[in-house]
Amino acid sequence: MRIAHLSDLHLLSLDGARAVDFAGKRLLGGINLALNRGRHYSARVFEAMVDDVNAQGVDHVACTGDLTNLALESEFRFAREHFDRFRIGPAAVTCIPGNHDGYVPAVRGVFETTFAPYCAPDEGWGWNGAGHWPVVRMRGDVAIIAVSTSRPTHLLAAYGAVGAEQLARLDQVLGDPRLDGYFRLVLVHHPPVGRGARSMLRGFRDRAAFVELVARHGAELVLHGHEHLDVTHEITRPTGGSILVRGIQAGTYDGGLAERQSRYRIYTVARGAAGRPTVVGEELRIYRSGTHTFAQDSARAA
Repeated sequence: MRIAHLSDLHLLSLDGARAVDFAGKRLLGGINLALNRGRHYSARVFEAMVDDVNAQGVDHVACTGDLTNLALESEFRFAREHFDRFRIGPAAVTCIPGNHDGYVPAVRGVFETTFAPYCAPDEGWGWNGAGHWPVVRMRGDVAIIAVSTSRPTHLLAAYGAVGAEQLARLDQVLGDPRLDGYFRLVLVHHPPVGRGARSMLRGFRDRAAFVELVARHGAELVLHGHEHLDVTHEITRPTGGSILVRGIQAGTYDGGLAERQSRYRIYTVARGAAGRPTVVGEELRIYRSGTHTFAQDSARAA
Protein backbone atom coordinates (compact mmCIF):
# COMPACT_ATOMS: atom_id res chain seq x y z
CA MET A 1 0.00 0.00 0.00
CA ARG A 2 1.40 3.39 -1.04
CA ILE A 3 0.41 6.29 1.23
CA ALA A 4 1.13 9.92 0.36
CA HIS A 5 1.60 12.34 3.26
CA LEU A 6 1.02 16.04 2.62
CA SER A 7 0.17 18.94 4.89
CA ASP A 8 -0.30 22.68 5.50
CA LEU A 9 -1.76 23.78 2.17
CA HIS A 10 -3.11 27.18 3.29
CA LEU A 11 -5.33 27.44 0.22
CA LEU A 12 -6.40 31.06 -0.12
CA SER A 13 -9.67 32.32 -1.54
CA LEU A 14 -11.27 35.64 -0.65
CA ASP A 15 -14.19 35.14 -3.03
CA GLY A 16 -17.26 36.58 -1.33
CA ALA A 17 -15.38 37.57 1.84
CA ARG A 18 -16.71 40.69 3.59
CA ALA A 19 -14.95 43.30 5.69
CA VAL A 20 -16.83 42.05 8.76
CA ASP A 21 -15.18 38.63 8.28
CA PHE A 22 -11.83 40.19 9.17
CA ALA A 23 -12.62 41.09 12.76
CA GLY A 24 -10.52 39.93 15.70
CA LYS A 25 -7.90 37.29 14.99
CA ARG A 26 -8.69 37.22 11.26
CA LEU A 27 -7.54 40.85 10.98
CA LEU A 28 -4.05 39.93 12.19
CA GLY A 29 -4.05 36.85 9.97
CA GLY A 30 -5.14 38.93 7.00
CA ILE A 31 -2.23 41.33 7.52
CA ASN A 32 0.14 38.35 7.61
CA LEU A 33 -1.40 37.10 4.36
CA ALA A 34 -0.87 40.44 2.66
CA LEU A 35 2.72 40.86 3.82
CA ASN A 36 4.00 37.28 3.81
CA ARG A 37 2.01 34.08 3.43
CA GLY A 38 -0.11 35.18 0.49
CA ARG A 39 3.05 35.73 -1.58
CA HIS A 40 4.76 32.44 -0.74
CA TYR A 41 1.97 29.84 -0.69
CA SER A 42 0.27 29.13 -4.00
CA ALA A 43 -2.76 27.01 -4.87
CA ARG A 44 -1.08 26.49 -8.24
CA VAL A 45 1.59 24.41 -6.49
CA PHE A 46 -1.07 22.21 -4.92
CA GLU A 47 -2.69 21.72 -8.31
CA ALA A 48 0.65 20.38 -9.55
CA MET A 49 0.88 18.16 -6.47
CA VAL A 50 -2.57 16.68 -7.09
CA ASP A 51 -1.58 15.95 -10.69
CA ASP A 52 1.60 14.26 -9.49
CA VAL A 53 -0.18 12.18 -6.84
CA ASN A 54 -2.71 11.10 -9.46
CA ALA A 55 0.16 9.89 -11.64
CA GLN A 56 2.04 7.98 -8.92
CA GLY A 57 -0.35 5.10 -8.32
CA VAL A 58 -0.89 6.13 -4.70
CA ASP A 59 -3.45 4.06 -2.75
CA HIS A 60 -4.20 6.60 -0.02
CA VAL A 61 -3.56 10.27 0.73
CA ALA A 62 -3.13 11.52 4.30
CA CYS A 63 -3.37 15.29 4.82
CA THR A 64 -2.44 16.51 8.30
CA GLY A 65 -4.25 19.83 8.46
CA ASP A 66 -4.22 23.56 7.71
CA LEU A 67 -6.10 23.32 4.45
CA THR A 68 -7.16 26.97 4.84
CA ASN A 69 -5.62 30.22 6.10
CA LEU A 70 -8.36 32.05 7.98
CA ALA A 71 -11.11 29.39 7.95
CA LEU A 72 -13.24 31.57 5.70
CA GLU A 73 -16.26 29.95 4.08
CA SER A 74 -14.75 30.72 0.68
CA GLU A 75 -11.50 28.98 1.64
CA PHE A 76 -13.27 25.82 2.77
CA ARG A 77 -15.14 25.68 -0.56
CA PHE A 78 -11.95 26.39 -2.49
CA ALA A 79 -10.02 23.67 -0.62
CA ARG A 80 -12.79 21.12 -1.11
CA GLU A 81 -12.83 21.79 -4.86
CA HIS A 82 -9.10 21.10 -5.00
CA PHE A 83 -9.35 17.89 -3.00
CA ASP A 84 -12.10 16.65 -5.26
CA ARG A 85 -9.46 16.49 -8.01
CA PHE A 86 -7.79 13.46 -6.40
CA ARG A 87 -8.84 10.63 -8.71
CA ILE A 88 -8.79 7.96 -5.99
CA GLY A 89 -11.79 9.64 -4.32
CA PRO A 90 -12.56 10.69 -0.73
CA ALA A 91 -12.71 7.15 0.67
CA ALA A 92 -8.99 6.95 -0.18
CA VAL A 93 -8.13 10.42 1.13
CA THR A 94 -8.09 11.23 4.85
CA CYS A 95 -7.98 14.85 6.06
CA ILE A 96 -7.74 16.28 9.55
CA PRO A 97 -8.07 19.96 10.55
CA GLY A 98 -5.19 22.12 11.70
CA ASN A 99 -5.16 25.23 13.84
CA HIS A 100 -5.92 27.44 10.81
CA ASP A 101 -9.04 25.38 10.05
CA GLY A 102 -10.41 26.18 13.52
CA TYR A 103 -9.18 29.77 13.50
CA VAL A 104 -12.16 31.30 15.29
CA PRO A 105 -14.99 29.83 17.42
CA ALA A 106 -17.60 30.62 14.74
CA VAL A 107 -16.24 27.91 12.40
CA ARG A 108 -16.60 25.02 14.84
CA GLY A 109 -17.78 21.99 12.87
CA VAL A 110 -17.38 23.61 9.44
CA PHE A 111 -14.36 21.48 8.56
CA GLU A 112 -16.18 18.27 9.46
CA THR A 113 -19.17 19.33 7.36
CA THR A 114 -17.27 20.57 4.32
CA PHE A 115 -14.85 17.63 4.26
CA ALA A 116 -17.31 15.02 5.50
CA PRO A 117 -16.41 12.39 2.85
CA TYR A 118 -12.71 12.88 3.64
CA CYS A 119 -13.01 12.38 7.39
CA ALA A 120 -15.92 9.95 7.69
CA PRO A 121 -15.23 7.05 10.06
CA ASP A 122 -15.77 3.50 8.94
CA GLU A 123 -18.97 1.80 10.01
CA GLY A 124 -18.70 0.59 13.59
CA TRP A 125 -16.18 3.27 14.57
CA GLY A 126 -18.45 6.27 15.22
CA TRP A 127 -19.12 7.93 18.57
CA ASN A 128 -22.92 8.23 18.44
CA GLY A 129 -23.02 12.01 18.69
CA ALA A 130 -20.38 12.17 21.43
CA GLY A 131 -17.84 13.84 19.14
CA HIS A 132 -16.32 13.27 15.74
CA TRP A 133 -12.67 12.54 16.52
CA PRO A 134 -10.68 10.35 16.45
CA VAL A 135 -11.71 8.92 13.10
CA VAL A 136 -10.78 5.33 12.24
CA ARG A 137 -10.54 4.12 8.64
CA MET A 138 -9.35 0.60 7.80
CA ARG A 139 -7.65 0.36 4.42
CA GLY A 140 -5.96 -2.88 3.44
CA ASP A 141 -3.42 -3.72 6.15
CA VAL A 142 -3.48 -0.13 7.44
CA ALA A 143 -5.62 1.29 10.25
CA ILE A 144 -5.71 5.08 9.87
CA ILE A 145 -6.36 6.83 13.19
CA ALA A 146 -7.07 10.52 12.59
CA VAL A 147 -6.84 12.84 15.60
CA SER A 148 -7.79 16.52 15.82
CA THR A 149 -5.81 19.12 17.78
CA SER A 150 -7.66 21.99 16.06
CA ARG A 151 -9.16 24.66 18.30
CA PRO A 152 -9.52 28.47 18.28
CA THR A 153 -6.80 30.33 20.19
CA HIS A 154 -6.03 33.92 21.15
CA LEU A 155 -4.56 36.48 18.73
CA LEU A 156 -0.90 35.46 18.66
CA ALA A 157 -1.27 31.76 19.42
CA ALA A 158 -1.41 28.65 17.23
CA TYR A 159 -1.29 25.87 19.81
CA GLY A 160 -3.41 22.75 19.74
CA ALA A 161 -4.83 20.16 22.10
CA VAL A 162 -6.68 16.86 21.86
CA GLY A 163 -8.82 17.37 24.94
CA ALA A 164 -9.88 14.94 27.65
CA GLU A 165 -12.91 13.47 25.82
CA GLN A 166 -11.01 12.74 22.63
CA LEU A 167 -8.09 11.31 24.62
CA ALA A 168 -10.49 8.89 26.29
CA ARG A 169 -11.85 7.81 22.92
CA LEU A 170 -8.32 7.50 21.52
CA ASP A 171 -7.47 5.22 24.44
CA GLN A 172 -10.40 2.99 23.41
CA VAL A 173 -9.33 2.98 19.76
CA LEU A 174 -5.68 2.15 20.34
CA GLY A 175 -6.64 -0.60 22.77
CA ASP A 176 -9.28 -2.11 20.46
CA PRO A 177 -8.45 -5.72 19.45
CA ARG A 178 -9.85 -5.00 15.97
CA LEU A 179 -6.57 -3.19 15.26
CA ASP A 180 -4.46 -6.26 16.05
CA GLY A 181 -2.20 -7.11 13.14
CA TYR A 182 -2.78 -3.78 11.35
CA PHE A 183 -0.24 -1.10 10.56
CA ARG A 184 -1.47 1.67 12.88
CA LEU A 185 -1.00 5.05 11.23
CA VAL A 186 -1.78 8.00 13.52
CA LEU A 187 -2.44 11.41 11.96
CA VAL A 188 -2.26 14.60 14.03
CA HIS A 189 -1.60 18.22 13.08
CA HIS A 190 0.67 19.47 15.87
CA PRO A 191 3.97 17.63 16.45
CA PRO A 192 3.66 15.60 19.68
CA VAL A 193 7.41 15.53 20.39
CA GLY A 194 10.39 17.80 19.74
CA ARG A 195 11.06 21.46 20.43
CA GLY A 196 8.03 22.64 18.47
CA ALA A 197 5.72 20.52 20.60
CA ARG A 198 6.86 22.35 23.75
CA SER A 199 6.20 25.88 22.46
CA MET A 200 3.70 27.77 24.60
CA LEU A 201 2.34 29.69 21.60
CA ARG A 202 2.50 27.02 18.86
CA GLY A 203 2.86 23.71 20.67
CA PHE A 204 0.76 20.70 21.64
CA ARG A 205 -0.74 21.52 25.04
CA ASP A 206 -1.71 17.98 26.18
CA ARG A 207 1.09 16.22 24.29
CA ALA A 208 2.21 14.26 27.37
CA ALA A 209 -1.14 12.47 27.62
CA PHE A 210 -1.22 11.84 23.86
CA VAL A 211 2.34 10.46 23.84
CA GLU A 212 1.65 8.25 26.85
CA LEU A 213 -1.34 6.65 25.09
CA VAL A 214 0.53 6.06 21.85
CA ALA A 215 3.59 4.73 23.68
CA ARG A 216 1.54 2.39 25.87
CA HIS A 217 -0.68 0.94 23.14
CA GLY A 218 1.76 1.23 20.26
CA ALA A 219 1.58 2.46 16.69
CA GLU A 220 3.73 1.98 13.64
CA LEU A 221 3.93 5.59 12.42
CA VAL A 222 2.79 9.05 13.52
CA LEU A 223 2.52 11.77 10.86
CA HIS A 224 2.03 15.49 11.53
CA GLY A 225 2.31 18.93 9.97
CA HIS A 226 2.36 22.44 11.48
CA GLU A 227 6.14 23.02 11.45
CA HIS A 228 6.42 23.41 7.63
CA LEU A 229 9.64 21.38 7.85
CA ASP A 230 10.77 17.81 7.23
CA VAL A 231 11.35 16.69 10.81
CA THR A 232 11.88 13.28 12.40
CA HIS A 233 11.44 12.29 16.05
CA GLU A 234 10.61 9.16 18.00
CA ILE A 235 8.28 8.12 20.80
CA THR A 236 9.96 5.62 23.11
CA ARG A 237 7.79 2.74 24.27
CA PRO A 238 7.93 1.57 27.91
CA THR A 239 8.16 -2.05 26.70
CA GLY A 240 11.09 -1.26 24.43
CA GLY A 241 11.46 0.02 20.92
CA SER A 242 10.21 3.29 19.49
CA ILE A 243 7.59 4.79 17.19
CA LEU A 244 8.65 6.96 14.26
CA VAL A 245 7.18 10.51 14.18
CA ARG A 246 7.50 12.47 10.92
CA GLY A 247 6.54 15.92 9.70
CA ILE A 248 6.58 17.41 6.20
CA GLN A 249 6.87 20.82 4.56
CA ALA A 250 3.89 22.96 3.61
CA GLY A 251 2.36 21.59 0.43
CA THR A 252 2.05 24.94 -1.39
CA TYR A 253 5.24 26.79 -0.44
CA ASP A 254 7.30 28.27 -3.27
CA GLY A 255 8.94 31.22 -1.58
CA GLY A 256 12.64 30.77 -2.20
CA LEU A 257 13.78 28.92 0.95
CA ALA A 258 15.02 25.52 -0.25
CA GLU A 259 14.48 23.81 3.10
CA ARG A 260 10.81 24.83 3.03
CA GLN A 261 10.06 24.11 -0.63
CA SER A 262 6.80 22.24 -1.17
CA ARG A 263 7.05 18.46 -1.06
CA TYR A 264 5.22 15.33 -0.07
CA ARG A 265 6.34 11.83 0.88
CA ILE A 266 5.06 8.45 -0.25
CA TYR A 267 5.37 5.57 2.22
CA THR A 268 5.16 1.99 0.98
CA VAL A 269 3.66 -0.37 3.56
CA ALA A 270 3.90 -4.13 3.06
CA ARG A 271 4.25 -7.27 5.14
CA GLY A 272 7.83 -7.75 6.28
CA ALA A 273 9.86 -10.83 7.21
CA ALA A 274 7.96 -11.21 10.48
CA GLY A 275 4.65 -11.25 8.64
CA ARG A 276 3.53 -7.88 10.03
CA PRO A 277 2.91 -4.80 7.87
CA THR A 278 5.76 -2.30 8.05
CA VAL A 279 7.26 0.57 6.06
CA VAL A 280 9.42 -1.03 3.39
CA GLY A 281 10.22 2.09 1.39
CA GLU A 282 9.63 5.80 0.99
CA GLU A 283 9.93 8.42 -1.71
CA LEU A 284 10.20 12.18 -1.29
CA ARG A 285 8.83 14.29 -4.14
CA ILE A 286 9.76 18.00 -4.33
CA TYR A 287 8.25 20.86 -6.29
CA ARG A 288 10.41 22.26 -9.11
CA SER A 289 9.43 25.86 -9.82
CA GLY A 290 11.01 26.00 -13.24
CA THR A 291 8.94 23.15 -14.66
CA HIS A 292 5.92 23.48 -12.34
CA THR A 293 6.18 19.77 -11.56
CA PHE A 294 7.10 17.46 -8.69
CA ALA A 295 10.10 15.16 -9.01
CA GLN A 296 11.68 12.49 -6.86
CA ASP A 297 14.49 13.53 -4.54
CA SER A 298 16.81 10.66 -5.44
CA ALA A 299 19.31 11.54 -2.70
CA ARG A 300 16.74 10.87 0.04
CA ALA A 301 14.56 8.18 -1.50
CA ALA A 302 14.73 4.80 0.25
